[in-house]
Amino acid sequence: MPLSYESEFSCPYCMAPNMLEIDALNDVGQAQIVDCQICCQPIEIAVFESEHGDFEIVARTDDE
Repeated sequence: MPLSYESEFSCPYCMAPNMLEIDALNDVGQAQIVDCQICCQPIEIAVFESEHGDFEIVARTDDE
């Protein structure tokens, strides 16, 4: 079982795809701020685990 998983989400500012490495033990249920890899805007993300074992990333602008 891997310790981290790579997941993709869209930037809420420029809609560019961004990659995020998720630590299943520490990131699920947590919110954090990351910068878009393309436009450098701050993105507030929250990571959730679905009942199927997949990860869902909710990405919002920093001022929402």
